Amino acid sequence: MKKLILLLSHISIGFLGFAAGIYMLPILTAPPSPVETDLKVVEQQSQYTGSFKRDLKDSDALHWGEGSLAISQDAISMMGELAPGPDYKLYLSPTFVETEADFLRLKSKMVQVGDVKTFENFLVPLPSTINPANYTSVIIWCESFGQFITAAKYR
Repeated sequence: MKKLILLLSHISIGFLGFAAGIYMLPILTAPPSPVETDLKVVEQQSQYTGSFKRDLKDSDALHWGEGSLAISQDAISMMGELAPGPDYKLYLSPTFVETEADFLRLKSKMVQVGDVKTFENFLVPLPSTINPANYTSVIIWCESFGQFITAAKYR
């Protein structure tokens, strides 16, 4: 019985360590956040603005975003915070979504703009082939784990 308890406790600790490593790795390897002056330039040139809110349907303690969104002709920026995680992608969507199921159902109508690699503020270049006027919302999605992080409606 003692061996079984030791085995289960060691497996549990190993699992917790592995999970903590997955959570911490993106934080440790994230590049520096963009400087506020670069974010202000996008904000001053913005054609659209919106805000990310923490209390969306599929947001939770580990998957959330909060801050102000600005979209200019050549960049999308956020002044705020995202819950840390791996492999975040920024999508433009023609419809506002706040659940994983809605994201997956409408993903074929969205366009992936780029990677979000920082968790305090971000700045993502907007390719000239993408017109934000064709969409209404920005979605942050964790591609590796298929998790909805947050969304903001800008028009």
